[in-house]
Amino acid sequence: MDKKELDSYRLTSLEEPTDEQLSTIMEEVAQEAKEKSEAAHRKLFQKIAEKSNLMKAEWRQKYNLSYDNPNS
Repeated sequence: MDKKELDSYRLTSLEEPTDEQLSTIMEEVAQEAKEKSEAAHRKLFQKIAEKSNLMKAEWRQKYNLSYDNPNS
């Protein structure tokens, strides 16, 4: 099925999608969902890393700690 044919189909149409159209639509939806999920996952872990670094810096300052000297 070509892109033009798929783009011309609307789920609100009175006609049912063909199996091929439905399969293509579902594949595109699945791919988009996967991409959004991966982006959200990256964003979450980036925020966790940023918060962790901020908290480490606050603790180092509060307790006068340094990673250069493990005994301090």
